[in-house]
Amino acid sequence: MHDYFKKTSIELGIGAKINVLKLGDSGEVFYEMALEMVNAIVENNALDKNTVFICPVGPVGQYPIFVRLVNFHDISLKNVWFINMDEYLDEEKQWISIKHKLSFRGFMNREVYSKIKPELLMAEEQRIFPDPNNLKNISDTINKLGGVDICFGGIGINGHLAFNEPEDITPEEFAERTTRVLEISRETRTINAVGDLNGAIDAMPKYCVTIGMKEILSAKKIRLYCFRDWHRAVVRQAAYGEISAHFPVTLVQNHPDAKITINSNAAEQAF
Repeated sequence: MHDYFKKTSIELGIGAKINVLKLGDSGEVFYEMALEMVNAIVENNALDKNTVFICPVGPVGQYPIFVRLVNFHDISLKNVWFINMDEYLDEEKQWISIKHKLSFRGFMNREVYSKIKPELLMAEEQRIFPDPNNLKNISDTINKLGGVDICFGGIGINGHLAFNEPEDITPEEFAERTTRVLEISRETRTINAVGDLNGAIDAMPKYCVTIGMKEILSAKKIRLYCFRDWHRAVVRQAAYGEISAHFPVTLVQNHPDAKITINSNAAEQAF
């Protein structure tokens, strides 16, 4: 067993290879995330620059706060691009229906885009998901826009970012992985079934389309957020573990501007 799992909440962050910001409850974590999104947009709008985000559906607690801030302060999203990380696929390896309970596209439409004042909302073509039938679109879009300002996300139980599941390859090879279709690991399907379908693992999709580590690592900033019980171990391995494709988030240790923000629960000692 690695000693870093035994680090106390006070010790966590000291000597870490990724900066760790410890906050109070989950609401603080979500507010921090929403505020970073809004601040980046406001700053770029003032400079008449585009804002390009890679965005997750999980965590999602930031979105109601983001929507309220945008609407209250009349923040224009006209020059903002949201590139979502991933989407579930059906057995034919096509997007699941947008009406499906688990559809990330459906979530963003219901909980984000439909709740923003129409006069502030970005054009539909600026709300992008990886497409199993056009895998190059993500990298082409990023290149056309001049790069990603911030990649936001969470960390999976096996260290995955987006759906970049662990592989038995070198970190250098894994860092070059781009948008692709892949089979979701059993552990990811299990933990997602617990959180999203009350344990119905057989109802979980087996396939997904995901942006790659190359797109994630190319972002100017990477901001990750954790708040669950099992994040106690995940955060410690991310911040202190050996860089390896076995635990993909460890590749972020090489990024020049990365941070993991956690609540007091995730800061507690793993075991």
